[in-house]
Amino acid sequence: MKILNYGSLNIDHVYQMPAFVRAGETLSATDCQLHTGGKGLNQSVALARAGACVFHGGKIGADGIELKDFLENAGADCSFLRIDPDVPTGHAIIQVVPSGENCIIIYGGTNKQITEAEIDETLAHFEAGDLLLLQNEISNVNYLIHRAHEKGMITVLNPSPITAELLEYDGLSLLDWMIVNRGEAETLAGSGSGEPIDVIEALQAKYPRASIVMTLGKRGSMCLSRGQRFYSRTYDYAKRVDTTGAGDTFTGYFLAGLAKGAPLDKCMDMASRASGLSITIAGAANSIPNLETVLTAEPIELQ
Repeated sequence: MKILNYGSLNIDHVYQMPAFVRAGETLSATDCQLHTGGKGLNQSVALARAGACVFHGGKIGADGIELKDFLENAGADCSFLRIDPDVPTGHAIIQVVPSGENCIIIYGGTNKQITEAEIDETLAHFEAGDLLLLQNEISNVNYLIHRAHEKGMITVLNPSPITAELLEYDGLSLLDWMIVNRGEAETLAGSGSGEPIDVIEALQAKYPRASIVMTLGKRGSMCLSRGQRFYSRTYDYAKRVDTTGAGDTFTGYFLAGLAKGAPLDKCMDMASRASGLSITIAGAANSIPNLETVLTAEPIELQ
């Protein structure tokens, strides 16, 4: 099975902050670094490092060539990555506080310049049974879902960030998989009360065609697929440094397992292990572990 991840690529400006900046407030950063990023790029890196055959579709500006190099060095195929000389590459401004939590501002740039013609040209190289992974940081996501569904591809959406436009996509009812955190699930389902199982069941009731994976932070993750429930715990390896990219790591490793035909509980367990390792290193894409590390690392039991 081939995986096409049609997704965003960003240059991340990561600022270490004493606290998140509030309205009207000015704070000094203690450190600033540039990293490769974008949910699309991060998830392609995770897929590649997990051993999947992944092709990255998307667009960068002339200032983003290093992102292409990073993807290729990670093992992703960039045959369908286009370069626009007239528009800057997307970028993100990320604040990270001492607890490791983050908040993010995103500028779309070339990610928002993807056309229907480019999509059709790219999808012509894939067939029924191949997997299409999407996030919500590029243009024409709804069009991508429809065209891939028509081809018989397996469609997967990680609906981040959730926007008013996304909530109107009629393609959501065609999805085969959704990978969401609890907040995203609540927004999509229109239900914010009850236990996690109530939220995930409400989401599947709204989109009955889709199997759903919902991450729950320190509480682990759960999956609802064809009437079956699966759960996974979290894994700790060292001090939490930066949660940026943890969800993307989970998504990539989960789908890599799915593409290999692994049982769903095994897919979730490997994704949880990889995600746990990723938060022990600062940054997003550079923090994603390779498969050997995930298989050999020993988690610790926190007191």
